[in-house]
This record gives sequence, structure tokens and C-alpha cells, in this order.
Amino acid sequence: MEFNLAEKLGIVKMIDSVIYADGIVHHGEISFMGELMKLMDFDSNFILQSRNIDNSQSLLLLSQMSKEKKLALASILEEVALSDGFKHEKELELLLKIFAVIGVESPKK
Repeated sequence: MEFNLAEKLGIVKMIDSVIYADGIVHHGEISFMGELMKLMDFDSNFILQSRNIDNSQSLLLLSQMSKEKKLALASILEEVALSDGFKHEKELELLLKIFAVIGVESPKK
């Protein structure tokens, strides 16, 4: 699926937020981010750029994406949360907030 530049920034911002939600960056999360970097064609500088965007701006942009893109994002975020082997309570809370704002349900119930 192709995302435009602004969507990619918002997506990377949310991925980064999920990774840091529990206060610990796990090896599995770093590996998953590396795979996404190849798949979505972005680099570590792009991650740094995404950190300069306000969460509310990112969520507003992401809420305007197509349903198909929102579902793809939800799936990616679920995978990020599980990439360290478990979903921390803080990650779950953040995911539910993101899903509520962009208007999708969790793909993994």
C-alpha cells in the first residue's frame, strides 16, 4: 500500500509513540522498525522528523486517510506492540486511543 509523505510521517510518529509507550525500547521493536523502514522506504532521519510533529496533528492527518489505509495502519501498530513478544498495558491504552481517533477497531480482538 502506498502512503504519501505526510501520511508516512504520521504513521512513523504513531509507530514511534507505541515503541516508547512502555518506557522501554525492546530489540524486537527495533527489528520491526528496521523492516518497516525498508518496506515503507524511510530512514532514521525520517523518524527524527516525525518526532517534531505534534501527536494531535498526526492523528488528525491519519483520521483523514481512506478506510483501507486506516486498517493497514491499525494492523501495523498492533504488530509493533506485539513485536517484543507481548502487548504492554500502556501500549494497549495508546492503541485504543489511536484507533478511536482515526475511527477503526482493533484488528486483533
